[in-house]
Amino acid sequence: MQKQFRLQIFPDGRVQVELEGIKGKKCTDYIALLEELTGSETYESAYTADYYEQEDITLQNDLHSKITESEKAGWRR
Repeated sequence: MQKQFRLQIFPDGRVQVELEGIKGKKCTDYIALLEELTGSETYESAYTADYYEQEDITLQNDLHSKITESEKAGWRR
């Protein structure tokens, strides 16, 4: 799912933000950014089911090695 947020500004100046597609506690990393963008501060937070899910992490490790001719000769001893 794509990460996105829904921002709603009420006539009385309240700001409500709903984050979607962000699993785990990582969603809380966006609070300071959204406060800065909207010029507001957090009064109350409510967490969706996504908050309690584990974020999928993909790790990739590329290992490349170059063996010189002298190293090959040393292995034969």
